[in-house]
Amino acid sequence: MRAALGFARLVLAWVVILGAGGILVVAVVVPWLAGATPYHVQTGSMRPSLPPGTLVVVEPVEPEEIGIGTVITYQIESGRPEVTTHRVTEIGINNVSGDRTFRTKGDANEAVDPDLVRPVQVRGRVWYAVPYVGRVNDLVTGPRQVPLLVAVGGLACYAGWMFVGAARDKRRGRKQNDLERKEGELVAP
Repeated sequence: MRAALGFARLVLAWVVILGAGGILVVAVVVPWLAGATPYHVQTGSMRPSLPPGTLVVVEPVEPEEIGIGTVITYQIESGRPEVTTHRVTEIGINNVSGDRTFRTKGDANEAVDPDLVRPVQVRGRVWYAVPYVGRVNDLVTGPRQVPLLVAVGGLACYAGWMFVGAARDKRRGRKQNDLERKEGELVAP
């Protein structure tokens, strides 16, 4: 019974460690290596395809590569950090500059967005999205990093405790085997 409980704890620890590692890879490492940017969907304007809490990874895109139906992330106001992720519903040409402009709309919204999006505002197109992981990404990159550091530290301590316990049990097993072997030698004629 005790061995089964120990095995179950070990399996659970590895599942948690590998799951957390997988989430970090999807949310941080892959976007960083690919030159993409992760964002967290915070509103329901793109339901059902991108519900709140979804991590969207946005890759840079040239304005000419954006077509109708492309989901883009763009600055709400040029030069400001706030962004939104909506689908392109119409492409036009700016009469003054000759640049393309984009009309966007959230999938769940009734009306199109009031302002046209200029190419300078576009951060990129959605490369991939992972439901629920956006909240984890906020912990990694946002102001609430303390809970993440506590969780990572706790997992690291737990993993260390498991390894030390396994090494101790292995050593005890060897000592027990040696003792049994010596007792066997003494008893044998």
